[in-house]
Amino acid sequence: MTTTETTSPPTAPAKRSWLREHSELGVGALLFLIGVLVLTDALTMTVDIAQRGPVGPRTVPVVVGAGLLVVAVLLAIDVLRGGRGESEGGEDVDLSEPSDWRTVLLLAGVFLAFAVLIGPVGFPVSGALLFWGAAYALGSRHLHRDPLIAAGLSLLTYVLFNNLLGVPLPGGPLMGVL
Repeated sequence: MTTTETTSPPTAPAKRSWLREHSELGVGALLFLIGVLVLTDALTMTVDIAQRGPVGPRTVPVVVGAGLLVVAVLLAIDVLRGGRGESEGGEDVDLSEPSDWRTVLLLAGVFLAFAVLIGPVGFPVSGALLFWGAAYALGSRHLHRDPLIAAGLSLLTYVLFNNLLGVPLPGGPLMGVL
């Protein structure tokens, strides 16, 4: 006498378990989608004839987009072969402590102020406020040194981008001085 076994279709918990074990596929799908968007934007970008050359404005986005696609495919292959990401080893973070909303709100305010001020006062001034405000929000209390470092860093960034890289940043009232 032979016994026949009947197999039932997978139940919802089994399907949910497979998805939980392969949740990294979601990260791979997101990376793939971002890669496609970056490549689409780069390849449909209108480039003036004067901007063409061996390294034009499309080069970096194409490389980044292609890199995102390669990483997404490699991640998907690794996950489907049984690879799993390492569990969080833990940083020096005490998860029982409440969030530091003061720091988060200070940083958000600094970024918002930078976005509002960059047009009227220019990058050197608004950048200095951004750098000093971020340092203050993150805990630095050197009230004499931090503004000087922030101003120097902002001016250096402005000169590097505006003069050396050719990326125009708004100069504001300091445009004639710099």
